[in-house]
Amino acid sequence: MPEINWAEVNAKLPHGRSDEEKAKRKALFDSFDNGNGMLSLAEIDKGIRDVLHLDAVFDAKPAIMRAFQIAKSVVKSNKKSGDDFIEWKEFRFFLLSLRQYFEYYEAFTRIDDNSDHRITLEEFVAAKSKIEQWVGPIKPEAEFKVIDKNHGGFILFDEFCDWAIKKNLDLEDDID
Repeated sequence: MPEINWAEVNAKLPHGRSDEEKAKRKALFDSFDNGNGMLSLAEIDKGIRDVLHLDAVFDAKPAIMRAFQIAKSVVKSNKKSGDDFIEWKEFRFFLLSLRQYFEYYEAFTRIDDNSDHRITLEEFVAAKSKIEQWVGPIKPEAEFKVIDKNHGGFILFDEFCDWAIKKNLDLEDDID
């Protein structure tokens, strides 16, 4: 598994509130946009690949989708685009969410040994020491049952994210 350059990821996802970060964000939004002032999922995807050149993030489709879904519904009132696009006023939240969900995706893939996009109880138990570095002490069997909300016998990425948010998961090697 290639190592993630967290400094590069952070630098290319400007979500801060300073004037400098806002200017970077506006330039980024404009470079993603096809000219209508709204970003579709396809524009976001293409921008991550062609503008940001963040291959690891581009390959993390579940993280992109989750960040897009949450960000496009941040501002509902007077939204010209409906809920199918991200507007400028939602873009900062999208970048912030993308960074966070990408970190969760990276954690998820570190546990998912066979890369089938599901975590088994066996994989979760085997990763106990890794997981404890990220969230603190756990009882893996009990925690697995908490995470597996649909009782399917596997942890899916969405379930993992819900749990990671509650646990304030933080990878040991990322740069915040």
